[in-house]
Amino acid sequence: MDRALREFRIRGVATNLSFLENVLSHEKFLTGSYTTKFIDTSPELFDMPKRQDRASKLLNFLGEVMVNGNPEVAGRKHPDYIHHPVAENYNVSSKSGLKQKLAKEGPKAVADWILTQDRLLLTDTTMRDAHQSLLATRVRTDDLVKIAPTYAKRLPELFSVECWGGATFDVAMRFLKECPWDRLERLSAAMPNHLTQMLLRASNGVGYTNYPDNAVKFLVKRSAEAGMDVFRVFDSLNWVDNMRVAMDAVNETGKICEAAVCYTGDILDPNRDKYSLKYYVDMAKELEAAGAHILAIKDMAGLLKPAAATQLFTALKNEISIPLHFHTHDTSGIAAASVLAASEAGVDVVDGALDSMSGLTSQANLGSIVAALRNTPRDTSINQGAMRKVSDYWEDVRANYVGFESDIRCGTSDVYNHEMPGGQYTNLRQQARSLGIEEHWSEVSDAYADVNQMFGDIIKVTPSSKVVGDMALMMVTSSLTRDDVEKPDKEIAFPESVVSFFRGELGQPTGGFPKELQKKVLKGEEPITVRPGSAMEPLDLDLARKTAEEMAGRDISDNELASYIMYPQVFRDYVAHQNQYGDVTVLPTSAFFYGMELGEELVVDIEKGKTLFISFRAISDGDDEGRRTVFFELNGQPRNVKITDTSQTPKKESAPKAEDGNENHVGAPMPGLVVSVSVKEGDKVKRGDVLLSIEAMKMETSVLAERDGVIDKIITGPGSQIDMKDLLVVFT
Repeated sequence: MDRALREFRIRGVATNLSFLENVLSHEKFLTGSYTTKFIDTSPELFDMPKRQDRASKLLNFLGEVMVNGNPEVAGRKHPDYIHHPVAENYNVSSKSGLKQKLAKEGPKAVADWILTQDRLLLTDTTMRDAHQSLLATRVRTDDLVKIAPTYAKRLPELFSVECWGGATFDVAMRFLKECPWDRLERLSAAMPNHLTQMLLRASNGVGYTNYPDNAVKFLVKRSAEAGMDVFRVFDSLNWVDNMRVAMDAVNETGKICEAAVCYTGDILDPNRDKYSLKYYVDMAKELEAAGAHILAIKDMAGLLKPAAATQLFTALKNEISIPLHFHTHDTSGIAAASVLAASEAGVDVVDGALDSMSGLTSQANLGSIVAALRNTPRDTSINQGAMRKVSDYWEDVRANYVGFESDIRCGTSDVYNHEMPGGQYTNLRQQARSLGIEEHWSEVSDAYADVNQMFGDIIKVTPSSKVVGDMALMMVTSSLTRDDVEKPDKEIAFPESVVSFFRGELGQPTGGFPKELQKKVLKGEEPITVRPGSAMEPLDLDLARKTAEEMAGRDISDNELASYIMYPQVFRDYVAHQNQYGDVTVLPTSAFFYGMELGEELVVDIEKGKTLFISFRAISDGDDEGRRTVFFELNGQPRNVKITDTSQTPKKESAPKAEDGNENHVGAPMPGLVVSVSVKEGDKVKRGDVLLSIEAMKMETSVLAERDGVIDKIITGPGSQIDMKDLLVVFT
């Protein structure tokens, strides 16, 4: 009887099914000891938790995708057909491996073991930086976890698997509607013998700004307890002071602290002496003294040429005593040559990606590196057949994400001009495409190089690279030259990220800020000159938890609290999506992005022992209210959901455009979303006052008054989507 009630569903009306379930399970009812006052004296019968109704939520999500599409793939190329990657099903023992060595003997023992190895050790970046660089970080957890046991069984010789951190934390919640912590825990469990590795932005955590010190420590502690082993810690400006808090926090967990020196410039060029060989060696010594177990050279743009790699790693081997780990990108097309040169110079570990996920803005080809070193003193001992097997899996996975490919078909020597990090290169091209200026890409790359020099030739890696990218896009969309930007009397609406950078909120760049430009950007505001984290009040974790739980409408875990601290608004949107649609991570990738084909059946495991069989039968035309009915079968029973077809809503009247040459018209400098309006009709404003703010592709820009005057009309309000040159404000 109990099972029959639990499997029964009556839609659209209130029922007493939950009450009856409580009656059937009550001890007095089961023993027959109840009386006519049973209900009156048993208030627990009315403790009826709300049903999760996971199936209905998933059907609503599928219906939404089939009627209106998943916004993540809107306007993107669809796969010619859906691939179904097959991974071997292994039950992997956790008895032996570097993960166990770390747990038993500690990080120094692992570092000492590395130094005893003649073979070149390898880190596979396919699960993090490779798909971040090639596929905009959009690969879903399900596709990663399926192949993880094969890594554990067939590729035990790997030093580590980079699978977390960087952009994956943000993208998981923002775009894939996944919990990043669930990804880490599942991967760690599926590869019990492998060291997991992450990218940690020091005081930026896994975000784009500096956080209070206790927030960074909380994130590191949670990451270690969730299964992270190797923390690659870097600062976007190579400011060691900004790395110390994160490094100390890692060391307190007993995990491996791999401190990274970000490489830029060219140590072979005598005319670029800002980032010389001495600069890198001195920083390496400082990081070793600060407690690093491993030193990484993080060449995020792929600028370290083979001869320079020989010189750099030879010097580092002579000057420091901890292992060296080399990370680079193949944007130029010659990364493998630099990797082999580094190997000859004695580097201990190198990063690479499996064949089908290598090259271009990703890392060098691991399979080719293994083959090149076969039967040499630095033979990696890795089974090439196993690598090909895993690469075949990734080839099928990649085909399903064709919509996120950047359409970059070859390496480019232009990287030595613009110096963009590999992970940013594809994202910036996507931003340019979204802003309608992709055909002006050469102007964007030239502007990027100009901005870098204008800002003082800075280290460029998230989030400092975003600062340069935001400014370059703004210059191209607004037709500004470097001379325009540097001219003291020309009013410029600098992106918020640029203002934050010159304010010192990311830290202090080598050689300091260009003083005149800093004055122009800050408009008289005093910059921060100390480490940003030290100037912040500690975060009230209890208050943050209370706020997050009130927003979520439920208790949250410590991991979720860390997510909220890093990305408050993204976490809010993620929870709202969860509340509306449930856990969509259980859906196959094809269904998540593209919905279902007519007659298709999905087998969806919502938890162990609970499986949904979902068939798509038909979809109706829209009704008078613009709603369409999607017909499913759920576990053999008909189920329908009604979805509003957004394409049937009346098209709004086209927005007026600002007239060229009309000084009373203020037009939109770029497409985007109006975030806020700072003035109202009748206000008197002065030249340089903020009129409104626009957000486009995570870049927020203020629109400033170009003259003194009085506001006559406000044409658009917050939340309005605008296009280039749309009329925003009219002066009298």
